[in-house]
Amino acid sequence: MKAEYEANSLSVTSAVSMGTGVMIGAGIFALTGQVAELAGPYFPLAFFVAAIVTGFSAYSYIKMSNAFPSAGGIAMYLEKAYGRGTITGASAILMALSMVINESLVARTFGTYTLQLFDIPATSFLVPTLGVGLIIFAFFVNISGNRSVGLFSLIMAVAKVIGIAIFALASLWAAGGVFPPPDPSGVSETKFVGFVAALALAILAYKGFTTITNSGSELVDPHKNLGWVIIYAIGICFIIYMLVAIAVYASLPLSQIIEAKDFALAQAAKPVLGNYGLWFTVILAIVATASGLIASIFAVSRMLTMLTDMKLIPHRHFGMPGPIRSHLLVYTVVIAILLTVFFDLGRIAALGAIFYLVMDVAVHWGVFRHLRHEIGARAAVLLTAIFLDVSILGAFIWLKLASDPLIAVIAISGLTIVFVGEWLYLRTQPAPNNASAHKH
Repeated sequence: MKAEYEANSLSVTSAVSMGTGVMIGAGIFALTGQVAELAGPYFPLAFFVAAIVTGFSAYSYIKMSNAFPSAGGIAMYLEKAYGRGTITGASAILMALSMVINESLVARTFGTYTLQLFDIPATSFLVPTLGVGLIIFAFFVNISGNRSVGLFSLIMAVAKVIGIAIFALASLWAAGGVFPPPDPSGVSETKFVGFVAALALAILAYKGFTTITNSGSELVDPHKNLGWVIIYAIGICFIIYMLVAIAVYASLPLSQIIEAKDFALAQAAKPVLGNYGLWFTVILAIVATASGLIASIFAVSRMLTMLTDMKLIPHRHFGMPGPIRSHLLVYTVVIAILLTVFFDLGRIAALGAIFYLVMDVAVHWGVFRHLRHEIGARAAVLLTAIFLDVSILGAFIWLKLASDPLIAVIAISGLTIVFVGEWLYLRTQPAPNNASAHKH
């Protein structure tokens, strides 16, 4: 059963808004404090360096998107590089999982920020409860169709970009442009490995650009526009992230940023803007997380549908009516709900970062080994992207093994299950007639 995709149903503006919607939805609200915890007083610099790393990473996706736009995005890129095999299937699953993990990150961020209005601690059971409610809302928006998603994403993206810019500029103005010296109280001196590890989370804040590739066949004139959509989305988010990171740094001592790491922006609004600032920031967070979740569910359901069409993952409809795409919307939402209920923000972010970076290395290596001549990609850029990803991933896992070994074990176990499970599944499945002829 093939999925039906609506050609030309997404404009350039809608696609950019979806990409920025996913990135800003969780990135800056959920991760600013967590990046500060690892990078120390240099956390604004971490977002700057992460943008450079993301630029190298985006190179492969832009080249592939311009050459092979599809609704499957990364799944199709991997198949072009590796053929129908374990690396293709497992890496695509990791991408899908990192996107679902991002949905739970966004959902818990929504709950955490909302409760700040009522002075309820972030440890309350209401955090996952509100998060689950948002996921269900996003599900119903998605089943209404592409054009509804695109229009909603556009309105929300414009609102939050303007709103966050106002927050950042107002905070900087209130702080008088004076930046406090590093606050050593309760914070050890920043080490290089900590800064490099922080880049993994900062990169996670930018990774939403990959969702754009999953709607390639639905974008207007994708061969011309898809690469530019990615560049525009990353550029907008870079400006927003730098403004916010600098504003938070100017508003709070580092110890307070880390103490309120799950809701750092709300905390930063209080000393300079008062209760009005708190309300404004929380409303922004609600808008950002809602639009981010809607855009993410839209993208991941399309990717999983393509994996099903490619016979890379099993599918059971369990008596549900409608097309495969609708079934996968349900599966996506169920997994996101489970993660929202059972994992906190820090562990959700760590798991998403590890899965994403492993997948990203697979994409770059595949392009380097098999496709760079066909799509006109430069080897030096690809190898630089691989080096940066591997270095950051290694530092992050090393740090997590020391500070939170459980999540490191869960991540490594998850990677093993995905690759072994995909290998076993493909052994039992005949290749479809249109499968790639590559046998790498």
